[in-house]
Amino acid sequence: MRLSTDDLYLLGQCAISAAMQAGQLIVRHSQDAVAVDTKDGGSSLAAQVVTEIDHWSQDSILQALRPTCARYDLALLSEESPDDGARLQQDYFWCIDPLDGTLPFIEGVPGYSVSIALVSRAGQALIGVVYDPLTQTLYHAIKNQGALQNQHAFKPSTPAQTLTFITDKSFAQDPLYHATQAALQNIAVELGYANAKLRLQGGAALNACQALTEAPACYFKFPKPDKGGGSVWDYAATTCLFQEAGAPVSDIHGKALVLNPEGSTFMNHCGVLYGSDQAVVDRMIGLYRQLRPE
Repeated sequence: MRLSTDDLYLLGQCAISAAMQAGQLIVRHSQDAVAVDTKDGGSSLAAQVVTEIDHWSQDSILQALRPTCARYDLALLSEESPDDGARLQQDYFWCIDPLDGTLPFIEGVPGYSVSIALVSRAGQALIGVVYDPLTQTLYHAIKNQGALQNQHAFKPSTPAQTLTFITDKSFAQDPLYHATQAALQNIAVELGYANAKLRLQGGAALNACQALTEAPACYFKFPKPDKGGGSVWDYAATTCLFQEAGAPVSDIHGKALVLNPEGSTFMNHCGVLYGSDQAVVDRMIGLYRQLRPE
């Protein structure tokens, strides 16, 4: 079936409600001693840790969204459940990260959120919802209907004099870390900024959002040989947000992110790149070509 504009609006409201409800659950348990386990989620610690709160949040979201699956024939892809492959057969699927930034949550620092997207079988993000339960900030977008941050237009903030680069904590162990650090300062100067700042933090959804809320900024992840690099549920919602905000989002080569891949959902083979403007994204694409030529 083909979803109408009205359908997308109603599904967007369902996703918002589910995300906020799950976010409230997460905050209620943010000071609790929670059980921490590990899973086969990638090579970095952030990708391997999972808590009972991840599962409780997922249960809450699925309870809210399952009626829409029956009504609209939607598939489900959620981080803490096996991929049943239905996303490759049905026209649309919910793409859910019930607790993006589990490691910051465990550490008791900001950076965790709930991320929900609706993605077409062709891999196009049609709805994107990210809810930061700590600040009660809601980001949401629907294709061709714009992007909002707490009911205001989601767009780059007034540019500062510092160009901020954001990536995950695991980048400190990347062989390209030191060469990248030096190059980022050059990029900032070339683009007319006073200096560059590199922040290593998690998780992925809020890292991407901050590329707009703390402009000029860029969130990047370089490709790596071992599995990980985030998964489609880390990036689907923010892809919709950025596209609707008119801001660039791509893989590290400037190509569109593949949000419904056959096989593995990991993104380590292509990396990701979000920017407050095209100029900084173009420089990062060029930098990666220099650091790791084909």
